[in-house]
Amino acid sequence: MAKSKWRLAAGLVAVSLAASACSSANLTNPGGEAPAPGAKEEPVLLTIRHTQVKDTQKKRLAMLQEVVKATEAKVPGLSITLDGVEDKVNRFEKLRAEMAAGNPPEIFDLFGGTDTRDYVKANRLLDLTPILAELGLTDKFYSFEEFTVDGKIYGIPMAGYVEGLYYNKKLLSDQQIDPPRTWEELIAAAAKLKARKITPFALAAKDSWVINMMINTMWVRTAGPQSVEGLLDGSKRWTDPDVADAFEKYNMLVKKGYFQEGSLALSYAEQQNKFSSGEAAFMFDGSWANTPLLDPEKSTIANDVGFMSFPDMGGPGDGYINGGWSNAYGFSRKATPAQLVAIKEFIRQMYNEPMQKRQLVEEGMPPAMKLQDTSNVNPLVTEILQVFASSKGAFPAFDSRIQTKVREKLERGMQELVGGRTDPASLMADIQKQQEASNKEETHTK
Repeated sequence: MAKSKWRLAAGLVAVSLAASACSSANLTNPGGEAPAPGAKEEPVLLTIRHTQVKDTQKKRLAMLQEVVKATEAKVPGLSITLDGVEDKVNRFEKLRAEMAAGNPPEIFDLFGGTDTRDYVKANRLLDLTPILAELGLTDKFYSFEEFTVDGKIYGIPMAGYVEGLYYNKKLLSDQQIDPPRTWEELIAAAAKLKARKITPFALAAKDSWVINMMINTMWVRTAGPQSVEGLLDGSKRWTDPDVADAFEKYNMLVKKGYFQEGSLALSYAEQQNKFSSGEAAFMFDGSWANTPLLDPEKSTIANDVGFMSFPDMGGPGDGYINGGWSNAYGFSRKATPAQLVAIKEFIRQMYNEPMQKRQLVEEGMPPAMKLQDTSNVNPLVTEILQVFASSKGAFPAFDSRIQTKVREKLERGMQELVGGRTDPASLMADIQKQQEASNKEETHTK
């Protein structure tokens, strides 16, 4: 649990409420040196692996392209290739294979926690600690926690995130339902909605990671924010009553038909489509989902979206929220001296107040850097930041800490639970076996 995260988020909201209007963004480094006239330009090649490939991420891609052009203009002979790959394919397939072979791109989208530690152990990541100090950026960020290994920093967060419950304000008002603050109120609302032939929860379960966002928060509610650390050190088990209770409650939602029909055949985008079309009352998702929800060309509820922390369930994790800074750019340890010059310039162009402000205003991305000005932010984004700030504390997504084999078994198991092919008790026993095996394997490799 990283208490610094929500405390810093509280500071961000305070700045947001008091800030003045921002001046126009300038992506270039005001203090950067222009290439000397007539200087010989030796070719310098860089590849940037990014994940801005979806239709809803066009603005983010455009910003990255601007950064690339600005970087190339500052470094003589530099040519940057953008390699776009879907985020889960990059994280779980392509980048993993490249790291095993020792040939990752020079710059790449990197996930924090276990991924970063594994790549540091394999000696694949560039130590950014001296570079951040050289560029005067070390104290400009909210947190490097998920990218710090043995006191050294190996990733620079791009933006923050927070997960919670989006809700359709108008739909709930029309049905005379107040936003639920407790589990009992949530269930009563779901029952009322279902009886009136309204889908309570949008859900797309074909992409298994989507299911695990909500259940992760639910078991933290019932078992506490330190539960994942307990699973890793053996002091807690998946079969413990407080952990299993969350899965029993989730299964009840499945059995009562409170989730979107046919969810196992639906990809992630269909979850957002169901909610943004006004056909579902609730959707558990991350802050990154606000962009398509606020787009009037894609959403019929752009002016009716609310965001709240998941309701209290009566456990030690009530009030805590899944949030932090888990996505970053990482850099290859094999970068040449000439490539390092270009990498430093890329960092200057990407990580500055104007760029972070643009991400916040144009895309609703909580900043990774401590902004002086966070004015002109969409009300929904402000609401998301306030929910983060007012939480009791923050906890990281379980898949940034738990072992890969455990994550994979939980993902498959949750799909089976949604499909009615297993029950919570069997699922918990199965995952606990894998947890014990993974813990033992990890102990032997240390």
